[in-house]
Amino acid sequence: MSDNQLRLVWIYPDLLSTYGDQGNALVVERRARQRGLDVARLDVRSDQPIPTSGDIYLIGGGEDRPQRLAAERLRRDGHLHRAVENGAIVFSVCAGYQILGHEFINDLGQREPGLGLLDVVSVRGEGERCVGDVLADIDPQLGLPQLTGFENHQGVTHLGATARPFARTKIGKGNGTGDGTEGAYNGTVFGTYMHGPVLARNPQIADLLLKLALDVNALPPVDDRWYEALRTERIAAAQQPA
Repeated sequence: MSDNQLRLVWIYPDLLSTYGDQGNALVVERRARQRGLDVARLDVRSDQPIPTSGDIYLIGGGEDRPQRLAAERLRRDGHLHRAVENGAIVFSVCAGYQILGHEFINDLGQREPGLGLLDVVSVRGEGERCVGDVLADIDPQLGLPQLTGFENHQGVTHLGATARPFARTKIGKGNGTGDGTEGAYNGTVFGTYMHGPVLARNPQIADLLLKLALDVNALPPVDDRWYEALRTERIAAAQQPA
């Protein structure tokens, strides 16, 4: 971050923005502005180059064919790798999470190369689709409260040696591997299956992204009453008997 301006990049809203995931960009932008930051938000469509000078990059979910198209274009573009090398933060959801890994199964049933920014591999699950509310304990190293979100995916994501689980599920399937893991992260690159939008349900994650971008340990407090009401409602709903 330079010139006291936070550069927020929303990647491919025309392909990857299901389940209101664009709300993640709105939450980060608002919480930055509430702290007095000047925010330059750039929504980059799939026919445009990815800028390399962003501070925070957000990627949402999408259907199978848009996911394949997004992966193809991001590989050709190559600029997201350069941004990460420059220290940028990347937060991805569902299809975007799979794209950041080494490979996933595309809409043609073929193995599609990912970007290799996370040490994960995603395959097509053979059991029931993972659908419903999730509660999970985020990795204690991140110092965040319980994760709440909504999952809707058929994918199963296996973590490699350099990827840490973002969270451990108490309710829900998460990565679908049966080991209780949900999402993954390494350094400043994060992935999760959670919709909701996940940053509206978990504003502390948005604040973590801001702290990483600003290279600070704490942020001035803001009014979290609306967020906490949503969190309380969704956590209670997830805990109701099926």
